Amino acid sequence: MKFEETYLNDNILDALYDMRFDEMTPIQERCIPEILDGYDVLGIAQTGTGKTAAYLLPILSQLDDGDYPKDAINCVIMSPTRELAQQIDQAMQGFGYYLDEVSSVAVYGGNDGGRYEQELRGMRLGADVLIATPGRLLSHLKVGNLDLSRCSFFVLDEADRMLDMGFIDDIMKIVEQLPEDCQRIMFSATMPPKIRKLAVTLLHDPVEVKIAVSKPAEKIHQSAYVCYEPQKLNIIEHLFKAGDLQRVIIFSGKKDKVKDVTRQLKWMNVNCDQMHSDLTQQERDEVMYRFKAGQTDVLVATDILARGIDIDDIRIVINYDVPHDAEDYVHRIGRTARADRDGQAITFVSDVDIYRFQQIEHFLGKDVEKTPLPDGLGEAPEYRKREKKRNNTRRNGRWHSKGNGSKNNAKRKNKGGNRSKRPNRKEA
Repeated sequence: MKFEETYLNDNILDALYDMRFDEMTPIQERCIPEILDGYDVLGIAQTGTGKTAAYLLPILSQLDDGDYPKDAINCVIMSPTRELAQQIDQAMQGFGYYLDEVSSVAVYGGNDGGRYEQELRGMRLGADVLIATPGRLLSHLKVGNLDLSRCSFFVLDEADRMLDMGFIDDIMKIVEQLPEDCQRIMFSATMPPKIRKLAVTLLHDPVEVKIAVSKPAEKIHQSAYVCYEPQKLNIIEHLFKAGDLQRVIIFSGKKDKVKDVTRQLKWMNVNCDQMHSDLTQQERDEVMYRFKAGQTDVLVATDILARGIDIDDIRIVINYDVPHDAEDYVHRIGRTARADRDGQAITFVSDVDIYRFQQIEHFLGKDVEKTPLPDGLGEAPEYRKREKKRNNTRRNGRWHSKGNGSKNNAKRKNKGGNRSKRPNRKEA
């Protein structure tokens, strides 16, 4: 389905034309009409499916068309991380290029005083769209810097990530400040019970849109090295000596390993950078800028980059260690093979991570190709199949749950009545 077949206004369509966006992705095709019709929406889709546009486009179209108050925050978009907030803000600038009357401000922590004052000015002037991380937004609310009583749209992006990071209390305090008739939209990559519970609390009779997720793109060639932990740096050395590797992300769950790999690559004169929690926010911004601009060939990072970062030209993703579960694996390797490009994903499977990787293979429905260790590295651990433990389905992998959410949409009991479909909110 094409964007021009929707009821998005002409200014939005002109911006999409300039950006060479023509066909909608499945999540956009199913969400945009529902949001335009005033439904609350619960969207289940992984990163890279186009969900940012799925909620931004219909909201911006309505803000541009509608008679919304100019001195109020009309839309709040919640993001779990500063990096994702910046990405949403960038998308906002592109989609809203022809929207002269629609303004936005991004609010997130880790900035200097100048940035804080900029945020404050934007909120006091009544920015139409507020893109924020929970902690920073709550701090502004506590000191009375903004009023959400006239907000018309609320978006909770990467909800599963929000909960994993412990933001649930902050989110609920923010939601308490919203008016009852605020249209609410929630996106999550997965649907564990805690997300279902949150949806029941936040949304009013939502339309549930679930896109088949968590399967890596077919264009990603997946392979794995079965090895012992001390052999991993040697494999890294082998890979980078074997070819001129560019546009590479190396993921590890531990910042110490990120530092070790970075040191090894720099010793080899590889043009690389690192991203982890020990860096200041300014340093992280500079690292991301250099990598996105192509000034850095290789980025070694913790999982802070696994979700929500749009970089279209990544050629190789290397998992220095096995992710905790299949969902994290998909998010990691989903950084490559984007925008119709081919990609490669390589995972280092240590002897202690064999069973975890077998669970990922079970979810994928196939065995990932095993690459023999390079000559001179010694023997590899035996990759033997292990029996599942009894009654461990829910403990050992989110992918084992049997989804029947479409038939069992929990509906919120609210005193305001049924809001499953209502006209767009207009205020003078």
